Amino acid sequence: MLVRFDSSETAEVLMYSDTAKMLLTALGKETTARGTFTQPEMLPAAEALREAARHAAQPPEEDDEDGKDGKKKPPVSFGQRAWPLIDMFERTARAGSEAWVVWEASADF
Repeated sequence: MLVRFDSSETAEVLMYSDTAKMLLTALGKETTARGTFTQPEMLPAAEALREAARHAAQPPEEDDEDGKDGKKKPPVSFGQRAWPLIDMFERTARAGSEAWVVWEASADF
């Protein structure tokens, strides 16, 4: 399932529900079919995603595809997945008090 993030100031961002769930959960939001971020929530949300990305970043390991624990490394890091929302939040927050970010999916995820 796809989740669409819309902003009053930027282009839409589409992502799969598992990725959106991971990011929204990191922000303490419920993964309902529809939700919103108000202007006062945006900069703290962007910083929270940046901080989560810093904690999720791992130092480079050997060139093999498996990590030390035997699990496959994700092909796309948390920070790479979070960046479109960080950018959306920061750009929209600068637009003023009437700015908004919403998400919509076909069902709760």
